[in-house]
Amino acid sequence: MGQGRNKKLINGKTRIGMKGYPVATIAFYGPTNTVATKLVCSIIKHEDNNVKAMKKWFSKNDLRKSESVLGEVLEFIEQNNAKSIAMVDNIIGCPHEEGIDYPDGESCPKCIYWKGRDRFTHERLH
Repeated sequence: MGQGRNKKLINGKTRIGMKGYPVATIAFYGPTNTVATKLVCSIIKHEDNNVKAMKKWFSKNDLRKSESVLGEVLEFIEQNNAKSIAMVDNIIGCPHEEGIDYPDGESCPKCIYWKGRDRFTHERLH
């Protein structure tokens, strides 16, 4: 299955590289490494990592493949005048938030897959 229009637009803009600030960052999260149930887009205003705006999307389906949600992400990026986009296409962790959904310093009790795993390589840490 090929990429949809919105996915192609986002991928094209990420390949262009850094064109200045504000920068939009796109990250995907899920209970395992196969389905992204949470997408977070943040707009970084300056080099000091000052977040200007943030929006989150949730679904039971893989958000990396949702053309409607990716269209909303593009609109959010345009509304915030982002000049650059940075995105990791892989899922980079649990959709639950440490300190909010479960205690700081602990693993998420709902997402067993991520316990003891590197968020980027998905390899076991021990």
